Order: sequence, then C-alpha cells, then structure tokens
Amino acid sequence: MSDRLYLSCWTRNYDKASMLRRYEALLATFPFSKLYKSAPVLRVFAVSYSEPIILEKPLEPGASVEEVISSARDFAAGDCCVELEAAWDLWQYTDDWKLQPAPVVLSCMGPEFESGHDDHLRVDFGLETKFLPMPEITGSIKMQESNLRSLLHLVADIDKALPLSRRHLWSESGANFADLLANAIGKFDGH
Repeated sequence: MSDRLYLSCWTRNYDKASMLRRYEALLATFPFSKLYKSAPVLRVFAVSYSEPIILEKPLEPGASVEEVISSARDFAAGDCCVELEAAWDLWQYTDDWKLQPAPVVLSCMGPEFESGHDDHLRVDFGLETKFLPMPEITGSIKMQESNLRSLLHLVADIDKALPLSRRHLWSESGANFADLLANAIGKFDGH
C-alpha cells in the first residue's frame, strides 16, 4: 500500500506577520502544471483540520500567486492554515507513460495552527509511487527518475527562495523515503 509523500519546511523568524510572505515565496517557486485544465482551489482552515473550512474558493485556471495571496489575506491569521490544491506535471503511467498533471497541496500553517507537525510550510505530493520505480512497468526507472529529479530540483529551489532553518521529506507511514527508494531500485538489480 502506498503512502503520501510530504515536504515540511520550517523558516527562520516565522510568525503571523511573515507567514503569507513565506507562503508567497513557496508558491512563486513551485512549478505549477501547464497542462492542468481545472481550477486550483484555495482553502483556509481555522485552529485545526478538524474544524470546518472557513474559506473554500475555486480560482481561475492559471491564477497568479498574487491572486492566491490576496484571496487568503482577509482570512489568514496566526491560528489558520492556508492551502492551495493545484497540480504539477509528472510522468504517469496508465496504458503508456504520459506527462500529466499530478495533484499537489501547498500549505502554510500559522504558528498557532494545530497541524500535528508544527511545520510552517508543507507540500503534499500525493502518493510516493509517483517517485518510486516499479519493475513490473517497462520504462519505469527512467520515468520515475525524471519525476524524482523534478522533486529534488524543487527542494533545491525552495532552499534558495526561503530562509529555511530545516526541512524534512517524509512519508505518511513514517518510513524513510530514501530507504524506500533504495529498496525500489534494488528490485531492478534482481531482474
């Protein structure tokens, strides 16, 4: 069973006043899908994810980062989470390999928001299988390597764009993603 893959980031001097500026830098760095035809959705949660959503707003396809931040500004507070559900382009296999939009959620947690991880910014990449080669699918290692390079390139860009104090790439199960990747690549050695 596949788990979700996340990138959590903590920035220096993070507070209620800086949270949207940090989020804006994350969004400006992110390579949003050029193929995605659906509208991205902006959500704002108050206090914790168990509370009702206080804003859910579909945006125009191709909405700018400034539009996202402007829409969130009236609702964002120190105890809120702002998230954008969008997509980026990754190689995916159905009947053949195709570059397609892959869902992603980019979140900004206020310093008092109860997220369970105390991270400031988070990227939910969806299922980790998008980045792990599968020996049963022809071409998998090459295509998943391309997806993994996109992931690593994004992490490097985030490192440059934000004053990070730390970051953590993690799997929903708590498994070490580097170990999962090594194990998946090791399966190719046996073929």
